[in-house]
Amino acid sequence: MFSRVIWIVLDSVGIGEMPDADKYGDRGSDTLGNIARQRTLHLPNLCRLGLANIKPLTGLAPDPAPIGDFGKCALASPGKDTTTGHWEMAGIHLEKPFPLFPNGFPHEVMDVFEERIGRKALGNKAASGTEILKELGEEHMRTGSPIVYTSADSVFQVAAHEEVIPLFELYKICETARDILRGPYEVGRVIARPFLGEPGNFTRTPNRHDYAVPPPKGMLLDQLAARGVPVFGLGKIFDIFLGRGIGEYEKTKSNADGMTKTLGATEQMESGLIFVNLVDFDQLYGHRNDVEGYARALEEVDRWLPSFESRLRENDLAILTADHGCDPTTASTDHSREYVPLLVYGPQARQGVDLGTRATLSDIGQTVADNFGTKIREGASFLREIQPS
Repeated sequence: MFSRVIWIVLDSVGIGEMPDADKYGDRGSDTLGNIARQRTLHLPNLCRLGLANIKPLTGLAPDPAPIGDFGKCALASPGKDTTTGHWEMAGIHLEKPFPLFPNGFPHEVMDVFEERIGRKALGNKAASGTEILKELGEEHMRTGSPIVYTSADSVFQVAAHEEVIPLFELYKICETARDILRGPYEVGRVIARPFLGEPGNFTRTPNRHDYAVPPPKGMLLDQLAARGVPVFGLGKIFDIFLGRGIGEYEKTKSNADGMTKTLGATEQMESGLIFVNLVDFDQLYGHRNDVEGYARALEEVDRWLPSFESRLRENDLAILTADHGCDPTTASTDHSREYVPLLVYGPQARQGVDLGTRATLSDIGQTVADNFGTKIREGASFLREIQPS
């Protein structure tokens, strides 16, 4: 029905707590709603698509005739992290969440890790990425010991100064960690976190690299590959799915870079799926409880939308959604267990369809699969609801 789908994940832009939010310590979390209560948002283009029709948002009026279709999706899998959300989009439902290590990793992990990399590690605790650089960056430069830390997500992060541990060695260290972290220690992602600068002025570089758990076979990108449907991944999409089913891909340095490269991909790709992750909401603002930064990032995407819409061809479909929440207004700096918005638009798609509350993010992946003549294990397609009458 649509020759090309552009699917954009606004990383962590949740739209209200799920019924089980209290089990995750997230009662009251509402990323979009709480930001709108604290800071006036100017999002005319997102509202034109139907954002404020999903639920009441302070200062944002529902459009009486939105040009897009709108709804929200629940996370069916346990958890609230990047891998869980993106995998669910592709049709993978987890039976249990990836393991967390709020008190750091046990000796049976760290002893093997240090022996295999030939270095002692610093940290080994849950921490903010910027704060742990302030705390241990100078000692790292003096000793050459990599900084290991985690968060409320299922991650094993390794930070190193690029002039102390070169990138190729940092990446090899992370590959070693990925090999060690199996069974009950199989975290969702191992993440290389390189940085530069001097004590008191450290900055993380764009050379981050994620090492995810291999997704089970048969997910959306596998099915598209089997059908010969080209897929272009932007941002951390390639890392999350280990490149499976992805032909072309580009990493991104920021939301702005991701938006520019999305426009570039629309010039390169004649058909297929362009799958985008815009990570700044989560990485720069949600985890740092930066309400103003988060609000500005939303408005930057909103200002970009008209140029994006102008690149859409007659038979294109655009999907905007998120993978979880990360409410910057709460005391927590962690992801939050929230519904995510669903906005769908195309020149030939029906307009103003209320897609309701979807039971799973897999409904999006099933819709994409349905469009390209295949199917995935989980999810209900809404393709027929948005097709032209």
